[in-house]
Amino acid sequence: MVRMTNSLTWILLALAYVVGATPTSYWVGLAAHDLDLREHGSGNLGATNALRVMGWKSAVPVLLVDIGKGWVPAALFPPLAGVGFAWSFLFGLAAICGHMFSFWVGFKGGKGMATGAGALLALAPTAVLIGFMLWFCVTLGSGYVSLASVLVAVAMPFIIAFTPHQGGVELIWLSSGLAALIVWKHRTNVRRLIRGEENRFNRTSKDGDGQSPPQGVSIDVNSPGDQV
Repeated sequence: MVRMTNSLTWILLALAYVVGATPTSYWVGLAAHDLDLREHGSGNLGATNALRVMGWKSAVPVLLVDIGKGWVPAALFPPLAGVGFAWSFLFGLAAICGHMFSFWVGFKGGKGMATGAGALLALAPTAVLIGFMLWFCVTLGSGYVSLASVLVAVAMPFIIAFTPHQGGVELIWLSSGLAALIVWKHRTNVRRLIRGEENRFNRTSKDGDGQSPPQGVSIDVNSPGDQV
């Protein structure tokens, strides 16, 4: 029985990566707009670039699925495998790595914020809610999605420490490692922020239905500011 459980655990860990690797924005771009998102906007396969290029009607489903890619492995896989908290985080981390380095698209992807939020949502929902409010306020106030993403990633271990969560101090340390990974994925954005060269996220459309490229959406093909 132990051997079967161990085998199932490793299978689910691999499946968590596959779930995370689902290139949501890439497939939505092809199916709904006949475009390769890697060739538009910043080229990033996150929800922010999906919003910039394809409009909110495509970006919202992308965002929700990307969050779900983190939540499903972290919340549902541990009971299936009969394992505890540590594996719950590892399942979520595998999904995050899949989102960042998807085998479907040459091991490229998003920068882990949405899928990371989904994984932590299963373990520390109060902290994720506070983190989202902080992200929204910083993004709204500064216009820099990258700045908001980095600040929230760094702040999340501290937020978790003072809010209800699973895993105790282990989650605080593990979320610190996750924060370091997300900051590393944003390293080029951080350098541009320091140099004052980072582009603000800019929308000029009320609906942004999205075409190829969509009308009414401000697109900077050199924009590095897509973080999710």
